[in-house]
Amino acid sequence: MANIGWDAGHTYTAQVLAPQNDGQQRSLDNIQEAFFSFIQHFHINGVYIYRDQLRNNTMMRRHLLEVDVGDLITFDQDLAHGLTNKPAELLPLFEKAVQRHAKRILHTGVATEAEVEEYQVALHSSANMIKIRHLNANSISKLIRISGIIIAASPLTSKATTVQILCKSCKGTKRLPIQAGFSGITMPRNCDLNVNAEARPGGCGMDPYVVDHDKSKCVDQQILKLQESPDDVPVGELPRHVLLSADRELTNRVVPGSRATIMGIYSVFQSKPGKGNSAIAIRTPYIRVVGINTETDATGRRRNFTNEEEEEFIAMSREPNLYQKFANSIAPSIFGNHDIKKAISCLLFGGSKNVLPDGMKLRGDINVLLLGDPGTAKSQLLKFVEKVSPISVYTSGKGSSAAGLTASVVREPSTREFYLEGGAMVLADGGVVCIDEFDKMRDEDRVAIHEAMEQQTISIAKAGITTILNSRTSVLAAANPVFGRYDDMRSAGENIDFQTTILSRFDMIFILKDEHNEGRDMTIARHVMNVHMDRPSETAASEFSIEKMKNYISYCKLKSAPRLTKEAAEKLSSHFVGIRSAVGHMQDMEGVRTSIPITIRQLEAIIRISESLAKMTLSPRATEEHVDEAIRLFKFSTMDAVNAGTSDGQTRQQGAEEVRHVEEAIRRRVAIGSQIPTAVLVRELETQGYNTRNIERAIFMLERQEVLQYTQMRKSVRRQRM
Repeated sequence: MANIGWDAGHTYTAQVLAPQNDGQQRSLDNIQEAFFSFIQHFHINGVYIYRDQLRNNTMMRRHLLEVDVGDLITFDQDLAHGLTNKPAELLPLFEKAVQRHAKRILHTGVATEAEVEEYQVALHSSANMIKIRHLNANSISKLIRISGIIIAASPLTSKATTVQILCKSCKGTKRLPIQAGFSGITMPRNCDLNVNAEARPGGCGMDPYVVDHDKSKCVDQQILKLQESPDDVPVGELPRHVLLSADRELTNRVVPGSRATIMGIYSVFQSKPGKGNSAIAIRTPYIRVVGINTETDATGRRRNFTNEEEEEFIAMSREPNLYQKFANSIAPSIFGNHDIKKAISCLLFGGSKNVLPDGMKLRGDINVLLLGDPGTAKSQLLKFVEKVSPISVYTSGKGSSAAGLTASVVREPSTREFYLEGGAMVLADGGVVCIDEFDKMRDEDRVAIHEAMEQQTISIAKAGITTILNSRTSVLAAANPVFGRYDDMRSAGENIDFQTTILSRFDMIFILKDEHNEGRDMTIARHVMNVHMDRPSETAASEFSIEKMKNYISYCKLKSAPRLTKEAAEKLSSHFVGIRSAVGHMQDMEGVRTSIPITIRQLEAIIRISESLAKMTLSPRATEEHVDEAIRLFKFSTMDAVNAGTSDGQTRQQGAEEVRHVEEAIRRRVAIGSQIPTAVLVRELETQGYNTRNIERAIFMLERQEVLQYTQMRKSVRRQRM
């Protein structure tokens, strides 16, 4: 017995609707007539929605009708109930009714229905969502509605809907229909055509049929993989995914990274025999797609807002001090860090993307780096941004590879074809990627996101696949300094262990220091106690809820794309020249180039910050006021990082000089191969007039250079080499 496709088809009969009494049970013809009547007569306030939609689609040669299940419920509740419970049986009848109506529109009076193109019905609904992990055997063959992220999309393949088979002996032909999805057919074992039966007394023999591919009818089919949204994944569990089968007009609707709501028929198929799935009764579930609705447009933004929401957001944009209120709502349980919260507000809204006449694209997304001591709430800020951003992905540097951040090439087990699976930067397209422990990443993995941060694309050339993926995303990264804590006695370049190439791609770089100040420590301690005692202080009161902030960000991204005014641009350009000259003068005085460069990228960064401040209030223009605040934020962040340690440059240079003298004294005092108690060495150097902190720093540096080695639980040091 030859089996075609992924599952064996079976001939069976079934009732279309639940049995009622004989007088009330609907026949197939009546059901088709009811669907035809729905298309013909359903209207809202005199507008015949589906009749007009079908006419437009037919004239545009688009063989699709999009139907809201809610309208069908309004028109005929029993019909809608039958479609929900037995969609695989009623949908073909619905499509036949659409085809019949299209035939009437085209006025093909003498044409048969076979001569009119087959139409597809796409369903959408406002019914309750079902989570992927809640799908079970009770949902099989039912119409369901789920949402998630598309993580993989296969190339288009051809799926046979009608197969023509040819008898090798009698040359007779017959056509066999195939159900949609992953279902297949079973070839007949015996020929029943009886063509020239007298010429073959013994019949045509066993298994006489072969498939005539040229005369079979095929449609486009695409295999998608849908993963549940991060919000639906319980802590400690892996996200689950389900296979989708989309055909005809529903193919090529989504790309990896798209957030989508799927209407489909929960079905099963027999997977290929292998380890653990060879049992005949075991079936693998998949969803046959009958409707796709992308929640966001190509830039990851919500598209539909109600009139009430729009009125609320416009009123919100006109509130005085909205900028301050929004910043206060960013992680309200974290004390202080007001300017960092303002910078994160700018990152969430982003600037305006610009496409130049020559096709070059300038990014509008803002990247921020938080570099600081442990315990300064960097990770908590990242976690809050993950919650408040409409689209976000949180990842840790140590657990992220280059392929996991960008994209990986995967081989499909069934077809053995390669296809792309998007990584974190692709899945967060139109949103924010939060990368914690940025300094713990390997250099080769960190280099992989250079292109994504500036050009906002990811180029792939692997396994014969050469393509470019979009990664229009902001990056919020958190890192620790080289020595674990920020060392004021060292320059910014010595504290920041990043290459200039990656630092120049960050629009704002904040240095968070855990400074010891009794008054500030008391305030923070009181604030933390109030949070833990469930008595939030005034500083922890949020102005807006997370959901309201998320929707407002989506609305502003959709409706506003501000540009600089002429006066603001002139002010910004003159200020940038001043910044460059000040940095150049500082480098001449220090005699060393700063590790944080001030380039044209930083000028564009200030422009983006200005535009995001204007976007926050739905203003069409970024004015001088916005530029002033953008320059202040830039000075507080990146310029402070550039100047870190240079304001008291003479003191720092003196300290570094003394550390070098202490290192020379230690080399003279401790011979190679000899050992001395640490306390004795420190006491001797103190008697020579050296500062205790500089002595500890010198021992630390010599240990890093492997000149000294601690022994006996750090009670002694041994000199190992020159």
